[in-house]
Amino acid sequence: MGNNIKKDKVWIITGAGRGMGVDIAKAALGAGYNVVATGRNTDKVAKALGKAKNLLVVKLDVTKPTDAETVVKATIDRFGRIDALVNNAANFYAGYFEELTPEQMDQQLQTTLIGPMNVTRAVLPVMRKQRSGQIITISSTAGLVGFEFGTAYAASKFGIEGWMQSLQAEVEPFGIETMVVNPGFFRTELLTEESTNFASHPIDDYNERRAQQMQFWKGYNGQQSGDPAKLAQALITISSQEKSPRRFLAGADAVKTAEQVAATLLQQTNAFRELSSSLAYDNA
Repeated sequence: MGNNIKKDKVWIITGAGRGMGVDIAKAALGAGYNVVATGRNTDKVAKALGKAKNLLVVKLDVTKPTDAETVVKATIDRFGRIDALVNNAANFYAGYFEELTPEQMDQQLQTTLIGPMNVTRAVLPVMRKQRSGQIITISSTAGLVGFEFGTAYAASKFGIEGWMQSLQAEVEPFGIETMVVNPGFFRTELLTEESTNFASHPIDDYNERRAQQMQFWKGYNGQQSGDPAKLAQALITISSQEKSPRRFLAGADAVKTAEQVAATLLQQTNAFRELSSSLAYDNA
């Protein structure tokens, strides 16, 4: 996309009030882009980013399609176009599947899977009209591999993977690109009490393992190896390529995870290759 190189691109960033969204917004502003920074609490977004002539702060609860439509209208009114949407807003419901209530599972999916869909649905008509644009969605290594205590979060991120890959085929003819970003562990606010919720329906059989998991997740906050500011800068770099990649693995741990997933899939493919390949109708 030739127009990707210009300085005054217009980026909409969700979840820009804290965590990785703040770093992405700052990096985009630093690159000279026009930034529409969104969040449920606009005061928090404005405080995190300060004042800038190329910054517009708009309220957005990603679970509300009407909010998403308002953001798009405000962006067009102010800047006239949308070059990139960064789907970053997320939360984390941690816990064993049996201990998570249906409501908690629903809240995880509403924010982390349906939320990005709501915002993307609002943005696509503008990008189709322009015949250009990028949809950048922050997934996770939890979108590549599931993990104990992570059924809700991994379900939402695996959903993002399938949705984004399928969407790419649909919107590519209109000059729109999609990119999935799989961060490993970054020192964001995902593991703070404001973003992490634990299962609320304890079952005795899980007590010992739950205690270990809770200790790990609570203790890991602030210990993650990844620097969010460097990830934000990498996004600016990689999204400015003539053709951005379909996927960007963020962090050495993410690279290692992806390699392991690829090796495991190959091993599973080969394990029953003969049986797997023998399931066609016999010709009469």
